[in-house]
Amino acid sequence: MKRDIILAGVGGQGVLSVAAVIAKAAVKNGFFVRQSEVHGMAQRGGAVLSHLRMADKAIASDLAPKGSVDLIVSMEPVESLRYVDFLAPRGVLLTADAPFINIPDYPDISLVLKRIESFPIYRIIDTVALGKATGLSRAVNMVMVGAASLFLPISVENIKKTIEEIFASKGQKVIDANQRAFELGRS
Repeated sequence: MKRDIILAGVGGQGVLSVAAVIAKAAVKNGFFVRQSEVHGMAQRGGAVLSHLRMADKAIASDLAPKGSVDLIVSMEPVESLRYVDFLAPRGVLLTADAPFINIPDYPDISLVLKRIESFPIYRIIDTVALGKATGLSRAVNMVMVGAASLFLPISVENIKKTIEEIFASKGQKVIDANQRAFELGRS
């Protein structure tokens, strides 16, 4: 078993938190995990990218080859399209629907979403509404973890334990909101 994942977005959207939750939960499941991150100008709304590879045996490289990625998880629609060359023919393109308009010539969002809908397996997630439903709008990244979990060979229990561990220092209210976000993303 091997899964290659690309996590993408822009600075401040929690891409690295998503990567951390999935990676730590995969280790709990007994998988070997390799991860690579590119932060760029992340604090200024720049691109953030993480390659995350998991397998039941040792993995030689941190980077997934083009055409082999099983799942792209993107916090932003245009960022999801930036990496589609990495997607395997039956790979899943999973993206939040809300654009992060950080450039003056941001493309028409309806055209971006139409392009995403042209992929054989895709999911567009209304993260803003689901994030608000948790009572913690910053929990949209855990909504995406929940949605991604449907395509991962990681137990729900291990993902939920990992969320609890990662947010333990923030208090029970934050843990609960992130757990709700995870469940909403799965639904």
